[in-house]
Amino acid sequence: MKKFLLSAVLLALASPAAFAAEGQGANTSAIVMFLVFIAGTMVITWWAARKTQTTSDFYTAGGGITGFQNGLAIAGDYISAASFLGIAGMVYVSGYYGVIYAIGFLFGWPVVMFLVAERLRNLGRFNFADVTAFRLEQTPMRVLAASASLTIIALYLIAQMVGAGKLIVLLFGLEYKVSVVIIGALMMIYVFFGGMTATTWVQIIKAILMLAGGTLLSILVLYQFGFSPDALLAEAVNVHPYAEKLMAPGDAVSSNPLNALSLGLALAFGTAGLPHILMRFFTVSSAKEARKSVIWASSFIGYFYVLTFIIGFGAIALLVRHPEFFNVGADGSFDMLKDLIGGTNMAAVHLSNAVGGSLLLGFLAAVTFATIVAVVAGLALAGAAAIAHDLYANVIARGRATEQQEMRISKISTLVLGVLAILLGIVFENQNVAFMVGLAFAIAASANFPVLVLSISWRGCTTRGATIGGFFGLFIATLWVLLSKTVWVDVFGNAEAIVPFPNPGIFSIPLAFFAIWFFSVTDKSARADKERDAFDALTVRSQTGIGRSGAVDH
Repeated sequence: MKKFLLSAVLLALASPAAFAAEGQGANTSAIVMFLVFIAGTMVITWWAARKTQTTSDFYTAGGGITGFQNGLAIAGDYISAASFLGIAGMVYVSGYYGVIYAIGFLFGWPVVMFLVAERLRNLGRFNFADVTAFRLEQTPMRVLAASASLTIIALYLIAQMVGAGKLIVLLFGLEYKVSVVIIGALMMIYVFFGGMTATTWVQIIKAILMLAGGTLLSILVLYQFGFSPDALLAEAVNVHPYAEKLMAPGDAVSSNPLNALSLGLALAFGTAGLPHILMRFFTVSSAKEARKSVIWASSFIGYFYVLTFIIGFGAIALLVRHPEFFNVGADGSFDMLKDLIGGTNMAAVHLSNAVGGSLLLGFLAAVTFATIVAVVAGLALAGAAAIAHDLYANVIARGRATEQQEMRISKISTLVLGVLAILLGIVFENQNVAFMVGLAFAIAASANFPVLVLSISWRGCTTRGATIGGFFGLFIATLWVLLSKTVWVDVFGNAEAIVPFPNPGIFSIPLAFFAIWFFSVTDKSARADKERDAFDALTVRSQTGIGRSGAVDH
């Protein structure tokens, strides 16, 4: 295995240098820092591989991660390239509306802390399906959890791989297909050999680098205005083409408040249903550490979104002074919103070049690449757990699989998911995938979140209700997006959408809860009575940890 890892290091280090000449705009600083990051994470993977012997090591790092470390890792998982580039770009275009959008992502963490974090840690072993199957029937619960989780993971993987490919083409000068293959290969190496331990430390390192880079960029922006936020905002309002709307909630809220509310619900409750986020609460040693994880993660993520606010408004105020970042017309004029090279999602990247030169640009480019790899690795691990632990070990083998068999299936699943991610990234290269992240949150909020919350907090929840309600939420959320303008018109080319707005949460989330309630209260089977009777044992275990590995958590 050492020889394989050494070969992988050499291949990964050689790839960017070998192919950079074929692309456009390669940044030497970015490539050097990219190589340093890969070399460091490969060493971590080699170290983690020596510690990964059991399924517990592979899925949860043996439960040996502290609350602070896990909080950083969750932040690393959650702060994706979309968060950094997308929200900064949204602030650059829409001003205050971008800040409102970021608050939606942040609001999900109190939901996680107060409703599920501690109970997840006390009830489950490897993933949230262990929790829903605690008193409900194993097979339908795990099939539902795996179906929803793999759907969410596939959507996330496509969005990350396509976004990553386009970003790396711009920043590193690589060909699109080459960049996608490198990302997929690195993800497979991290997860296949190092499991959760390697993935966790890659995410921790990436979070530290992202927070440090964002802080430095924000300080350099504020320095340009004498560290006065008022001066920064005044200059941004002065130069923006839609100055009168820059500090308002935005047209997206005022023109269609139902869609805005629907998106907010998906962002707020979807976090508590994302499989790769929930899986992180099984890596800590106690419920107390799980609570610490959420507090630290919320702090890091909230702080980072404050930075994106500064970065976005800084881009508005400063980039207009640099025509070299725009496609300038023959008369020397340009539109700051339409002519930015690479599109408005590159606002933060160009800003780093404007205030820190090529060195800061290279650092942030490498950190952005690290961000993508870390998120993709977390997704692949959650997908491997859904396939190997839920479907194979508990549905197909019905609990009779050995740890060695489950580990083998997990690693095979990792390879399959890696190849699938690469292929999907290539196939969807020219497709509009912006809707996929929103759909992933909507499915998580409509399928996973209602089942998870009601199974651990409502005595009346039964297998029939949870299964029908969960699949109902999954189906409604997916169908709604397919019939919306985002897909039905923009992707399929139809004249007009069938549904009035693209975000399904305002309908799919309440309908999922209603379906779980209705089909549970009408379930008069003997099995349902036993499941209701088991609720007391679940409550004791979820609140105290008694019975989990023979220990009591406080």
